[in-house]
Amino acid sequence: MAKRDYYEVLGVSKSASADEIKKAYRKLAIQYHPDKNPDNPEAEEKFKEAAEAYEVLSNPDKKARYDQFGHQGLGGNGGYGGAGMNMEDIFSQFGDIFGGGGFGSFFGGGGGRRTKKGTNLRVKLKLNLQEIANGVEKKIKVKRHVVAPGVSFKSCSTCQGTGQIKKVVNTMLGQMVSASTCAVCGGSGQIVDKKPAEADSRGLIIKEEVITINIPGGVADGMQLSMSGKGNEIPGGIPGDLLIVIEEAEENVFQREGNNVIYDLYVSFIQAALGDSVEVPTIDGKVKIKIDPGTQSGKMLRLKGKGIKDINGYSRGDQLIMVNVWTPTQLSREERIALEGMKDSENFKPNPGRQEKTFFDKMKEFF
Repeated sequence: MAKRDYYEVLGVSKSASADEIKKAYRKLAIQYHPDKNPDNPEAEEKFKEAAEAYEVLSNPDKKARYDQFGHQGLGGNGGYGGAGMNMEDIFSQFGDIFGGGGFGSFFGGGGGRRTKKGTNLRVKLKLNLQEIANGVEKKIKVKRHVVAPGVSFKSCSTCQGTGQIKKVVNTMLGQMVSASTCAVCGGSGQIVDKKPAEADSRGLIIKEEVITINIPGGVADGMQLSMSGKGNEIPGGIPGDLLIVIEEAEENVFQREGNNVIYDLYVSFIQAALGDSVEVPTIDGKVKIKIDPGTQSGKMLRLKGKGIKDINGYSRGDQLIMVNVWTPTQLSREERIALEGMKDSENFKPNPGRQEKTFFDKMKEFF
């Protein structure tokens, strides 16, 4: 089933401010919260859908990628972005939406601790043009903090497992309660009870993992994809994310222009005058093309569908071939004599006429 547009999910326009997006999400979160809709799978799905939309639209970087590339800019259904959210991810947002107590205090549940999230990891992934054009599966090694096997935790005695220290302050308006993150457990509500020797004070070890990443076709240099839950773990919380920054490898054969690729083809004067069949490289391999007799230098040829796949999956760009007539820099005596014999021929004198398009006309036509 195709994902709904995130703006449609929250019922806001693309020009909506951050405050309007937050208010729209708050309204839907209250309406479809599981406590208000017990045993209602449809309400739970709408609750998750709204949370996923807010997770993207409240983040300026993710929102910019979504506005430009749609769901595919976040990895689509391939495990990127909001699609990987679970209930813990969702409830971790509510400190910002409903205050430090989250939904627990909002619905009368008594101010439970806010779920902590581990730090994100960032890696650069270099791709060649062929991988970018068609999409690719990559396996990378990542070192991240994980909870050590055999470690056990106990409730933090300082905050009684709430993750917060509450203070009552007497003011002229009466008693006010303030809450701050527990400095002993870092807000997780848990401290290490027993741990293996190789674990640090938080019960974590560094583990190297091989992670499979499915890169959609059409990504661009500098684009960032996110894999939920593949970052550093944190005791009593949820793992951070793995951020994959795309780096486009330098290309000597082609130039990229959006989803199109441009290739410079050099032919001899004889080939251009008589016509020929030549082989040219494409992203998918070599193909033969026809050079018509009388082809002029600067002519643009188009190979439909031989460019880069659109990141939204709707189409694919073309390969544009710019024909360049190569002029020899040195001539033998026989070659010079042969050419000088044709120098005064009317047929060899430039006569472009109105039917010949300028370079800028050709560029307008193709772009």
